Amino acid sequence: MTTVSGHDETLLNDKSRWASLTVGCVLAGGLSRRMGGGEKSLKDLAGQPMLARVIGRLTPQVGAIVINANGDPARFSQFDLPVAADPVQGFAGPLAGILCGMRWAEAHHPDARWVVTVATDTPFFPEDLVTRLVGAAGHHEAMIALAKSGDRVHPVFGLWPVALADDLEAAMREEDLRKVLVWVRRHANIEVIFSGRVVDGVEIDPFFNINTPEDMETAEAIAGEIA
Repeated sequence: MTTVSGHDETLLNDKSRWASLTVGCVLAGGLSRRMGGGEKSLKDLAGQPMLARVIGRLTPQVGAIVINANGDPARFSQFDLPVAADPVQGFAGPLAGILCGMRWAEAHHPDARWVVTVATDTPFFPEDLVTRLVGAAGHHEAMIALAKSGDRVHPVFGLWPVALADDLEAAMREEDLRKVLVWVRRHANIEVIFSGRVVDGVEIDPFFNINTPEDMETAEAIAGEIA
């Protein structure tokens, strides 16, 4: 797997072009016991639901957004966005959400070449996520690009060619494959390094995710600094 860093200035200046070819898929998880139960994505962060912050950060980067979630879609009605369930049953994890985004893009935005996935518990992901991932993939329709910070790859934050949808579905249904990186390594792929904002001399991981009440306290502080 190749790793790249830095910026493609031409691509950053052509953000709208790549946004129109990319569908954003927000992976909205279910219950979060470490957060005290309930829908984690709807928990309040600095005055608004975490999901609202994620949608607001993703919207300028893509041409359309779908929320991937199982269960009653009405709980997300305040966001006025389509909600699509996993196409593979049994709560099959992030791969099912990736496939959901691909199939939704095929049905509703057939001109889209990529789906980018983001997590709802990671509200500070980069505002240039899509342009950097597309640039690193070299605009190839079969290249997967994954975000990385420090020495950690973040498979949930990835650029997924819609052209690979049939391959992914076959792997999930016929092989019962559930591990994201196992499937990724079967295809051309690249990692893109992102750096974070520095707060009080400490670099904040742009993919800092909220799993516990203590994490939420940290996120409140980060949100205050950003504001």
